[in-house]
This record gives sequence, C-alpha cells and structure tokens, in this order.
Amino acid sequence: MDTQKRLHENISALVDGELPDSERELAFAALGTVEGQAAWRAYHLTGDVLRSAPGGELSAGFEAALAARLAAEPDQAPASAPSAGPADPAAAQRQDQAESPADVILP
Repeated sequence: MDTQKRLHENISALVDGELPDSERELAFAALGTVEGQAAWRAYHLTGDVLRSAPGGELSAGFEAALAARLAAEPDQAPASAPSAGPADPAAAQRQDQAESPADVILP
C-alpha cells in the first residue's frame, strides 16, 4: 500500500476513534504536515456534514468548484455485457480494488 494512502487511512481512523495504539505515533507525525492537517480538516468536515452537525457548512464557492470538477471528469461509457474475461488480468485487478475514503475525499 502506498505510504500517503496509509497515512490518510490512519488519520481517518484517528478521527473516528478507531486507530490502534500501535499506529498513533505515525498518525500524529502525519498531522505535523500541511497535507496531514488538510486531511484532518477534510475528515472532520465530512463527519460534520454526514451528522449534520453545526459547523459543517460549505464555503460559498463550493457549489461552483464542485460543478467545475464534475464538468472536467471524463464521460463514463455505458456498461456493456459481461465478456468471457479481461484481456489484461492486472487491469482487472486494479479495477476490482475498492477506493478508500481518502481516495474519494482528497485530490
């Protein structure tokens, strides 16, 4: 697993109170970086929004920024009928791997 992805998962688990003691030192070290602090804020904002807690308001430019990012996304091809099997097994494995919350939340 890539180091940045692991750090983001540790920060997410720390926010949720689910990080094992053995991983805390690494997570706290990551919080000393600009990226770690951004992840901390993103996970807290996400939790606030999901719980509809006060302080979870979105910035004034959020809607426009989201619309711009969505417009920049490539069009998705419609799903086709299942084939006999993938020509590239490695590509199929990468496609099967689920995204972590860190992949979805953070750019």
